[in-house]
Amino acid sequence: MLSEKELIKQCKAKDKKAEEQLYERYAPKMWGVCMRFAKNRMGAEDIMQEGFVKVFAKLDQYNDQGSFEGWIRKTIINTAINHYKKNINYNKELDLDEVTIKNQIEPRVIDQLTVNELMEVIRELPEGYRLVFNLFVLEGYSHKEIADNLDITENTSKSQLSRARNVLQQQIKKKLNIKGING
Repeated sequence: MLSEKELIKQCKAKDKKAEEQLYERYAPKMWGVCMRFAKNRMGAEDIMQEGFVKVFAKLDQYNDQGSFEGWIRKTIINTAINHYKKNINYNKELDLDEVTIKNQIEPRVIDQLTVNELMEVIRELPEGYRLVFNLFVLEGYSHKEIADNLDITENTSKSQLSRARNVLQQQIKKKLNIKGING
């Protein structure tokens, strides 16, 4: 198996076997990222395919600074953002003052759900909520970065996140009630 540096070098030279190795090495990790941002498996496949096309097309832009896996991840996330922008229209001006969070769930109650159940609940979020939630909570973007990337205001980002949390709380409560666990 080639080292990461050698693999990158050969991919930059358009070596098809090296490109295949690179894909096989990083695709499993990026699949999780795609599934978090997509509504379903087909959407995740679209993001994954488009993301890796961009990775190979822009590989010359990677300058050996920082983590290569991080560079790929950022490319995949940007692809997910662009996918979202192309495929949905949403109200860019939501008033943060309209948002209320109710029915808080005690953190220990979430321990009763499996990772797959949590991922399913996140995937069920409306597109805008899911995107902002993933970027803010799971990827560590600031509301300013989210606003800049999505061409929305910071207040819209905050509003979308708040609403996402509210929907998640309601959906988690439903799942827990179905499982017979009181939250």
